[in-house]
Amino acid sequence: MADPQCRLCRLPANEWLLGYEGFEPAHEGTREALLALGNGYQMTRGAAAEATADGVHYPATYIAGLYNRLVSDVDGRRRVDESIVNLPNWLPLTFRHPGGPWYSRALFHLAHHHVVLNLRQGTEQREMLVRDPHGRRTRIVQERIVSMDRPHLACLRTVITAVDWAGPLHVRSLLDARVTNDNVAEYGALARHHLTDWVTGHQGETCWLTVRTTQSRIRIALAARTVLHQQDQPVSHHHQVSDPGYVGHEIHLTMTPGTPVTIDKIVATYTSRDRAISEPLDAAWGEIGDAPPFPAVRDAHLLAWEHLWRRLYLRLGGHDLVREQRALNVHLFHVAQSLSGYTADADAGVPARGWHGEGYRGHVFWDELFVFPLLNLRTPELTRALLLYRYRRLPQARRHARALGLAGALFPWQSGSDGREETPERFHNPLSQRWMPDHSRRQHHVNLAVAYNVWQYYQVTDDIDFLAMYGAELLVDIARFWAAIASHDPQDDRYHIRGMMGPDEFHDGYPDRPGSGIDDNAYVNVMTAWALARTIDAYRILGGHHTDDLLRRLGVDDQEVARWDHISRRLYVPFLPNGLLSQFEGFADLDELDLGAYRDRYGDIGRLDLILETEGDHTNRYQTSKQADVLMLLYLFSAEEVTELLHRLGYDFDPATIPATVHHYLDRTTHGSTLSRVVHSWVLARTRRSQSWHLLRDALSADLSDIQGGTTRQGIHLGAMAGTADILQRCYTGLEARGDALRLHPQLPHTLTHLDFDARYRGHWLRIHCSHDLISVHALPTAAPPITVIIDGHPHILTGESHVRLRLPREQPPGGAGPRNHVDRH
Repeated sequence: MADPQCRLCRLPANEWLLGYEGFEPAHEGTREALLALGNGYQMTRGAAAEATADGVHYPATYIAGLYNRLVSDVDGRRRVDESIVNLPNWLPLTFRHPGGPWYSRALFHLAHHHVVLNLRQGTEQREMLVRDPHGRRTRIVQERIVSMDRPHLACLRTVITAVDWAGPLHVRSLLDARVTNDNVAEYGALARHHLTDWVTGHQGETCWLTVRTTQSRIRIALAARTVLHQQDQPVSHHHQVSDPGYVGHEIHLTMTPGTPVTIDKIVATYTSRDRAISEPLDAAWGEIGDAPPFPAVRDAHLLAWEHLWRRLYLRLGGHDLVREQRALNVHLFHVAQSLSGYTADADAGVPARGWHGEGYRGHVFWDELFVFPLLNLRTPELTRALLLYRYRRLPQARRHARALGLAGALFPWQSGSDGREETPERFHNPLSQRWMPDHSRRQHHVNLAVAYNVWQYYQVTDDIDFLAMYGAELLVDIARFWAAIASHDPQDDRYHIRGMMGPDEFHDGYPDRPGSGIDDNAYVNVMTAWALARTIDAYRILGGHHTDDLLRRLGVDDQEVARWDHISRRLYVPFLPNGLLSQFEGFADLDELDLGAYRDRYGDIGRLDLILETEGDHTNRYQTSKQADVLMLLYLFSAEEVTELLHRLGYDFDPATIPATVHHYLDRTTHGSTLSRVVHSWVLARTRRSQSWHLLRDALSADLSDIQGGTTRQGIHLGAMAGTADILQRCYTGLEARGDALRLHPQLPHTLTHLDFDARYRGHWLRIHCSHDLISVHALPTAAPPITVIIDGHPHILTGESHVRLRLPREQPPGGAGPRNHVDRH
């Protein structure tokens, strides 16, 4: 219920505010993930300052890339898991009347509660009106910041006003190390105490706390300064508070009705992984001593976010699209605060669930495949730095390949601190309460994602130095792995890749041999052909760029390059009896499954694998997919590129079969991953733009509505968030960097009248406007060399401060091809 005195209630609803009123226990965990604040170095969930981990709330702070291993004994098996670590809680701040209980929702009446995330400013604001057991009403207004200007600082301003009472009040501010990893219910049987060696201390208004992780032995230090601003009121007193695991101050003050009291809490956090420090506590003391007052920290933070939003500019044109624009802004916001220059400096990768929770233990999968295309055209220097996360783990990837008896390098399906395979061998089915084998480490296609990311970064930036220093080495070792694993069959003179898992994840083997992988996955084989060809391109490009030492060190010669070329032209690709691409060899031999009947029985069947396991069945038996698999080819490549790749492999592929291929697999997909709707929205844009738009809207609301029933509380889905923005940035505009040119061929859904966005290409900032009948590209001033922009098939040369506008032919009625399919063009 709205409170007439609540300032947040008076804010007009718009696309920059994400707000929640009231208190809903079932949804608080999801809200805390969506309200999280971070800067790429640290992330704090949006739990209330007084909240504890009680099954409803889960206050937590994480540092990008900070992991620890624990040993557990589960179901009679010993297992070792590496997890992102829940750090000491810097938030705790609460109050009480002398002799009474500390504020909690259980003991006080919550008359009003409203929290708002300001996406433009990167601030969380909260107002509540509470009544204590004696009927005294108190108003609390809070503002929270995790500084985008100073990555080690986080701040909380609290304003307390006595509404209808006068007298003493006690305020307690703590740093609390009594935390564990308890965000994911399925991990409840696993060890979860990651911190040890608590040490605390005080000095004036500042207190400090240090801990150490149990296995990785990372030292973490927090220093907090709590300052009171109480105009024309008696002087308050700071009383030191400490006990094993926590430290802080209790402030005794005197309240008068209607007179606000302001308490500012500023916290500095450092770890022994940080650069340019002597020791974490020493660094935290230095930072907190140098930190300006809250208003100055806030001003610098707001300026940093203003600069960030200039790079993230992406606006929807159309009628009544406030909800979609807000969801898009939420997605861009979480990408920006999950991945920044601070993340790259921390040697952290792209976590599947952001740094917002403990889903997937904070591990890095292949989600960068969906994130980097957005960053490439906005902050390519960040993509470059994040790619180095993979490069630094190349020695570990080589060891992984050698352990399998193969050449080259194999990156793990789940990666953490050092790049070893972190995928557990078993996972818990919450429906059956049984542990199931996990064979997803067979998803070696993560290697292909790394190769794709390297090449796409180079295409957008023309960064020849990166290619020479890092990219080529990654490509060569990835090419060697696939050349080693591909086996030649003289009967059909084709190379086959066996024992894999594709992106689908429902098929880890055949019905009679589960867990052993499937053969000749179409996505894997075509992507392998592409990766081998691009490695050859890199070899030729670098031939004249003082890289003989690199190629000599890697031992690359013309004979090996010729073998890559041969394999890239003779890999086997399976087809269904009806001529469509087959997801893998033998897919057509599997049984059909009536997904409609399962939807009627279970509602959401995204995790059909868990449902079938409870019935004693297995998804290996059926022609069904968790998410896009073969259709990933149409997500990553234009129809022309897919056609060229298959023709190069010797297949007479007809691109006219693409729409039928899309619908064949869409009918068999359960969308058990948030990435699935992103991919299907993209590929449907070529044939059914209205359906594509509806899937995009579903993807935009996936975390906001928590459509997977509780997973968002474990962390947002970073790849899907970036992917939705990328659909608007590239798919609907037909924007692609290929062949030393930037190409645009927009075909917008009819709901969108236009799109406006900025993009960065080879040193040029471009202002781009796309509508149904007009494309405008304006190059901002730059000293970068001229670039070629191909608009609807017409090439243009752009220099700094040049501008091109092109009228498009009137569109035909919807139902034709979409943005990147020139073959099916109207």
